[in-house]
Amino acid sequence: FGRSYGKRISGQVFKHGQEIDVSSIDKAIDNGIAYATEDRKTYGLILIDDIKNNVTLANLNAITKNAVINEPQELMVAGEYRDKLNIKCSSILQKTVNLSGGNQQKVVLSKWLFAEPEILLLDEPTRGIDVGAKYEIYTIINQLAAEGKGVILISSELPEILGVCDRIYVMNEGKIMGEMPKAEASQEKIMQV
Repeated sequence: FGRSYGKRISGQVFKHGQEIDVSSIDKAIDNGIAYATEDRKTYGLILIDDIKNNVTLANLNAITKNAVINEPQELMVAGEYRDKLNIKCSSILQKTVNLSGGNQQKVVLSKWLFAEPEILLLDEPTRGIDVGAKYEIYTIINQLAAEGKGVILISSELPEILGVCDRIYVMNEGKIMGEMPKAEASQEKIMQV
């Protein structure tokens, strides 16, 4: 949050009309905001760790009592997200490095969904994954929106934007250049902004 284009960018963030503090990852999570980075291998996952630990990483407080992780609960949570997001794996104890790109991305989404955000920022969520996994990710995004979650999709793929988004903002170097509702949007109009 807040570091982009080689420099620190600042501003105010409002949710439900109230200014919120997103100056750190912990504060953003506490305020119901989650960010799934475009670089899942470097910043989104601990590749040498298993699926279970990656899924629960952003919300350890939910499975911890007196600074001790409730491992049966952690196993249960990871199993639920494996089933819910259709993560294809031999076991939730499998290392995430051994998963396909699409399944790694589902683990990243699971991690942030377990944190129960009201707003989920997804930065290039389908980069480097196969067509089948892309469809599954789009389905998850649509389900989240149907549940009333705010989903902000950052993507350089125009068909993805046109297929998933309700409202489109065109940005250049951190500045909003234009905005349009889905009904008025086309690849040509987006490129003209």
